Amino acid sequence: QVQLVESGGGLVQPGGSLRLSCAASGFTFSNYAMRWFRQAPGKERELVAVILQTGTLTNYADSVKGRFTIFRDNDKNTVYLQMNSLKPEDTAVYYCNGGSGSRYWGQGTQVTVSS
Repeated sequence: QVQLVESGGGLVQPGGSLRLSCAASGFTFSNYAMRWFRQAPGKERELVAVILQTGTLTNYADSVKGRFTIFRDNDKNTVYLQMNSLKPEDTAVYYCNGGSGSRYWGQGTQVTVSS
């Protein structure tokens, strides 16, 4: 049974930091690229960051470049999203995605950036 379980969301002030984690099980994690998406209220889900299997290649949405970092630990079957210099517009539910055909999704973790 494939599972992606996100954690690490919460309430943070503008300019603050959070680190999201996504623990994967039920598939060979190291064989697949992994992605973080987010969805804000009333908006479509958008791709935030992607990391290839070995972690050597990453890509980011323009809105988060220079502030967010995606990385992975294949020994722990976990992908992370380090978010720095957070802005109110980063408020969203964050989802990890991956696996065969990129068809597996986590349940999401809420990130709220507010003073």
